[in-house]
Amino acid sequence: MNCLIVDDNKIARVTLKQLATQIEDLEIIGEFSSGMEAYNFLKARQVDIVFLDIEMPQMSGIELIKSLQGNAPIIIFTTSKKDYAVEAFELNVADFLVKPVSPARFIQAIDKARTLIESKKDEVNSNDEEFIFIRDSNIIRRLKIDDILFAEAMGDYVKIHTPQKLFAIHNTLKSVEHRLSSKRFIRVHRSFIVALSKIDSVQDGIILIKDKHIPVADAYRSLLSRQLDIL
Repeated sequence: MNCLIVDDNKIARVTLKQLATQIEDLEIIGEFSSGMEAYNFLKARQVDIVFLDIEMPQMSGIELIKSLQGNAPIIIFTTSKKDYAVEAFELNVADFLVKPVSPARFIQAIDKARTLIESKKDEVNSNDEEFIFIRDSNIIRRLKIDDILFAEAMGDYVKIHTPQKLFAIHNTLKSVEHRLSSKRFIRVHRSFIVALSKIDSVQDGIILIKDKHIPVADAYRSLLSRQLDIL
Protein backbone atom coordinates (compact mmCIF):
# COMPACT_ATOMS: atom_id res chain seq x y z
CA MET A 1 0.00 0.00 0.00
CA ASN A 2 1.18 3.52 -0.69
CA CYS A 3 0.18 6.66 1.15
CA LEU A 4 0.20 10.45 1.03
CA ILE A 5 0.52 12.78 4.03
CA VAL A 6 -1.25 16.13 3.75
CA ASP A 7 -0.96 18.55 6.67
CA ASP A 8 0.09 22.20 6.92
CA ASN A 9 1.78 21.47 10.26
CA LYS A 10 5.34 20.20 9.77
CA ILE A 11 5.52 18.52 13.19
CA ALA A 12 2.29 16.63 12.45
CA ARG A 13 3.74 15.43 9.13
CA VAL A 14 6.94 14.26 10.83
CA THR A 15 4.92 12.35 13.45
CA LEU A 16 2.84 10.58 10.80
CA LYS A 17 5.96 9.72 8.80
CA GLN A 18 7.56 8.15 11.87
CA LEU A 19 4.46 6.02 12.43
CA ALA A 20 4.05 5.10 8.76
CA THR A 21 7.66 3.98 8.31
CA GLN A 22 7.12 1.32 10.99
CA ILE A 23 4.41 -0.41 8.91
CA GLU A 24 6.25 -2.76 6.55
CA ASP A 25 3.66 -2.84 3.77
CA LEU A 26 3.08 0.94 3.81
CA GLU A 27 5.10 3.19 1.51
CA ILE A 28 5.10 7.01 1.74
CA ILE A 29 5.11 8.43 -1.79
CA GLY A 30 4.64 12.10 -0.94
CA GLU A 31 3.83 14.75 1.64
CA PHE A 32 2.25 18.15 1.17
CA SER A 33 1.44 21.18 3.28
CA SER A 34 -1.61 22.26 1.27
CA GLY A 35 -4.73 20.69 -0.15
CA MET A 36 -4.11 22.21 -3.60
CA GLU A 37 -0.68 20.57 -3.89
CA ALA A 38 -2.23 17.26 -2.87
CA TYR A 39 -5.07 17.71 -5.38
CA ASN A 40 -2.60 18.11 -8.27
CA PHE A 41 -0.63 15.08 -7.15
CA LEU A 42 -3.74 12.90 -6.78
CA LYS A 43 -4.87 13.79 -10.28
CA ALA A 44 -1.59 12.48 -11.67
CA ARG A 45 -0.85 9.48 -9.44
CA GLN A 46 -2.71 6.50 -8.03
CA VAL A 47 -2.69 6.63 -4.23
CA ASP A 48 -4.09 4.00 -1.86
CA ILE A 49 -4.35 6.00 1.39
CA VAL A 50 -4.29 9.72 2.21
CA PHE A 51 -3.66 10.94 5.76
CA LEU A 52 -5.47 14.25 5.54
CA ASP A 53 -5.65 17.21 7.90
CA ILE A 54 -8.97 19.10 7.83
CA GLU A 55 -8.11 22.70 8.67
CA MET A 56 -5.64 23.96 6.06
CA PRO A 57 -5.29 27.29 4.24
CA GLN A 58 -6.69 27.75 0.70
CA MET A 59 -8.29 24.29 0.52
CA SER A 60 -9.49 22.34 3.56
CA GLY A 61 -9.32 18.58 3.79
CA ILE A 62 -13.09 18.34 3.39
CA GLU A 63 -12.97 20.54 0.27
CA LEU A 64 -10.20 18.35 -1.14
CA ILE A 65 -12.31 15.20 -0.73
CA LYS A 66 -15.31 16.83 -2.40
CA SER A 67 -13.12 17.91 -5.32
CA LEU A 68 -11.96 14.36 -6.04
CA GLN A 69 -14.12 12.37 -8.41
CA GLY A 70 -14.03 8.81 -9.67
CA ASN A 71 -11.66 6.37 -7.98
CA ALA A 72 -10.77 8.44 -4.90
CA PRO A 73 -8.19 7.06 -2.44
CA ILE A 74 -9.03 5.86 1.04
CA ILE A 75 -9.07 8.85 3.38
CA ILE A 76 -7.96 8.86 7.01
CA PHE A 77 -8.59 12.24 8.60
CA THR A 78 -6.04 13.58 11.09
CA THR A 79 -7.15 16.60 13.10
CA SER A 80 -6.81 18.23 16.50
CA LYS A 81 -10.57 18.85 16.70
CA LYS A 82 -13.32 16.28 17.22
CA ASP A 83 -16.01 18.66 15.92
CA TYR A 84 -15.62 17.40 12.36
CA ALA A 85 -16.24 13.73 13.13
CA VAL A 86 -19.87 13.62 11.95
CA GLU A 87 -19.17 15.45 8.70
CA ALA A 88 -16.11 13.31 8.10
CA PHE A 89 -17.98 10.02 8.31
CA GLU A 90 -20.75 11.40 6.09
CA LEU A 91 -17.99 11.60 3.47
CA ASN A 92 -17.26 7.88 4.00
CA VAL A 93 -13.73 8.33 5.27
CA ALA A 94 -12.04 5.20 6.59
CA ASP A 95 -11.14 6.66 9.98
CA PHE A 96 -10.87 9.84 12.02
CA LEU A 97 -7.68 10.28 14.04
CA VAL A 98 -7.43 12.96 16.71
CA LYS A 99 -3.96 14.43 17.26
CA PRO A 100 -1.70 13.52 18.88
CA VAL A 101 -2.03 10.13 17.20
CA SER A 102 -0.92 7.14 19.26
CA PRO A 103 0.83 4.15 17.59
CA ALA A 104 -2.00 1.81 18.61
CA ARG A 105 -4.66 4.08 17.14
CA PHE A 106 -2.59 4.51 13.96
CA ILE A 107 -2.31 0.74 13.49
CA GLN A 108 -6.06 0.40 13.97
CA ALA A 109 -6.67 2.94 11.20
CA ILE A 110 -4.22 1.15 8.88
CA ASP A 111 -5.98 -2.16 9.50
CA LYS A 112 -9.29 -0.57 8.50
CA ALA A 113 -7.74 0.86 5.35
CA ARG A 114 -6.12 -2.47 4.49
CA THR A 115 -9.48 -4.24 4.80
CA LEU A 116 -11.12 -1.68 2.52
CA ILE A 117 -8.36 -2.07 -0.08
CA GLU A 118 -8.74 -5.85 -0.05
CA SER A 119 -12.52 -5.47 -0.44
CA LYS A 120 -12.01 -3.23 -3.48
CA LYS A 121 -9.66 -5.80 -5.00
CA ASP A 122 -12.22 -8.54 -4.48
CA GLU A 123 -14.88 -6.46 -6.25
CA VAL A 124 -12.57 -5.80 -9.18
CA ASN A 125 -11.51 -9.43 -9.35
CA SER A 126 -14.95 -10.97 -8.79
CA ASN A 127 -15.08 -11.80 -12.48
CA ASP A 128 -11.41 -12.64 -12.63
CA GLU A 129 -10.07 -13.54 -16.03
CA GLU A 130 -7.92 -16.63 -16.21
CA PHE A 131 -5.00 -14.82 -17.84
CA ILE A 132 -3.11 -11.54 -17.92
CA PHE A 133 -0.94 -9.97 -20.61
CA ILE A 134 2.71 -9.19 -19.89
CA ARG A 135 5.42 -7.54 -21.93
CA ASP A 136 8.28 -10.00 -22.32
CA SER A 137 11.13 -8.11 -24.05
CA ASN A 138 9.40 -6.74 -27.16
CA ILE A 139 6.65 -9.36 -27.18
CA ILE A 140 3.29 -9.12 -25.45
CA ARG A 141 2.45 -12.56 -24.11
CA ARG A 142 -0.67 -14.04 -22.57
CA LEU A 143 0.10 -15.64 -19.23
CA LYS A 144 -2.31 -18.00 -17.49
CA ILE A 145 -3.05 -16.95 -13.92
CA ASP A 146 -2.96 -20.56 -12.79
CA ASP A 147 0.60 -20.93 -14.09
CA ILE A 148 1.99 -18.27 -11.73
CA LEU A 149 3.87 -19.74 -8.78
CA PHE A 150 5.16 -16.51 -7.28
CA ALA A 151 6.38 -13.03 -8.19
CA GLU A 152 9.68 -11.60 -7.00
CA ALA A 153 10.85 -7.96 -6.98
CA MET A 154 14.32 -7.51 -8.45
CA GLY A 155 15.41 -3.87 -8.81
CA ASP A 156 13.33 -2.20 -11.51
CA TYR A 157 11.93 -5.56 -12.61
CA VAL A 158 9.54 -8.20 -11.35
CA LYS A 159 10.35 -11.84 -12.00
CA ILE A 160 7.22 -13.96 -12.50
CA HIS A 161 7.96 -17.62 -11.85
CA THR A 162 5.98 -20.34 -13.61
CA PRO A 163 6.68 -24.09 -13.83
CA GLN A 164 7.76 -23.71 -17.45
CA LYS A 165 9.59 -20.40 -17.61
CA LEU A 166 10.77 -17.30 -15.78
CA PHE A 167 9.47 -13.96 -17.08
CA ALA A 168 11.13 -10.64 -16.18
CA ILE A 169 8.90 -7.61 -16.67
CA HIS A 170 9.81 -3.95 -16.20
CA ASN A 171 7.31 -3.05 -13.49
CA THR A 172 6.83 -2.77 -9.73
CA LEU A 173 5.69 -5.53 -7.41
CA LYS A 174 2.94 -3.22 -6.18
CA SER A 175 1.53 -2.92 -9.71
CA VAL A 176 1.61 -6.70 -10.13
CA GLU A 177 -0.11 -7.12 -6.76
CA HIS A 178 -2.96 -4.86 -7.90
CA ARG A 179 -3.52 -7.09 -10.94
CA LEU A 180 -3.72 -10.36 -9.02
CA SER A 181 -6.72 -11.54 -7.01
CA SER A 182 -6.24 -11.30 -3.24
CA LYS A 183 -8.20 -14.56 -2.94
CA ARG A 184 -5.54 -16.43 -4.92
CA PHE A 185 -2.34 -14.50 -4.18
CA ILE A 186 -0.83 -13.02 -1.04
CA ARG A 187 2.09 -10.76 -0.31
CA VAL A 188 4.41 -12.42 2.20
CA HIS A 189 7.43 -10.14 2.02
CA ARG A 190 8.46 -6.76 0.67
CA SER A 191 9.87 -8.62 -2.35
CA PHE A 192 7.52 -11.60 -2.79
CA ILE A 193 3.92 -12.41 -3.73
CA VAL A 194 2.95 -16.09 -3.78
CA ALA A 195 0.05 -18.12 -5.16
CA LEU A 196 -1.75 -19.68 -2.20
CA SER A 197 -2.63 -22.83 -4.15
CA LYS A 198 1.04 -23.42 -5.05
CA ILE A 199 2.40 -23.46 -1.48
CA ASP A 200 3.82 -26.88 -0.67
CA SER A 201 4.80 -26.17 2.94
CA VAL A 202 5.57 -23.43 5.47
CA GLN A 203 8.22 -23.94 8.14
CA ASP A 204 10.29 -21.58 10.29
CA GLY A 205 9.17 -18.53 8.32
CA ILE A 206 10.01 -20.09 4.95
CA ILE A 207 7.52 -21.01 2.21
CA LEU A 208 8.42 -23.88 -0.10
CA ILE A 209 7.08 -23.77 -3.68
CA LYS A 210 8.56 -26.22 -6.20
CA ASP A 211 11.88 -26.41 -4.31
CA LYS A 212 12.07 -22.61 -4.11
CA HIS A 213 12.49 -21.11 -0.62
CA ILE A 214 10.59 -17.85 -0.05
CA PRO A 215 10.92 -15.84 3.18
CA VAL A 216 7.87 -14.68 5.13
CA ALA A 217 8.34 -11.30 6.81
CA ASP A 218 7.07 -10.97 10.39
CA ALA A 219 4.52 -8.33 9.35
CA TYR A 220 2.79 -10.80 7.02
CA ARG A 221 2.78 -13.98 9.11
CA SER A 222 -0.60 -13.50 10.79
CA LEU A 223 -2.24 -12.60 7.47
CA LEU A 224 -0.72 -15.69 5.85
CA SER A 225 -2.04 -17.90 8.65
CA ARG A 226 -5.54 -16.49 8.20
CA GLN A 227 -5.45 -16.95 4.43
CA LEU A 228 -4.24 -20.54 4.71
CA ASP A 229 -7.14 -21.33 7.04
CA ILE A 230 -4.98 -23.81 8.97
CA LEU A 231 -6.78 -26.68 10.73
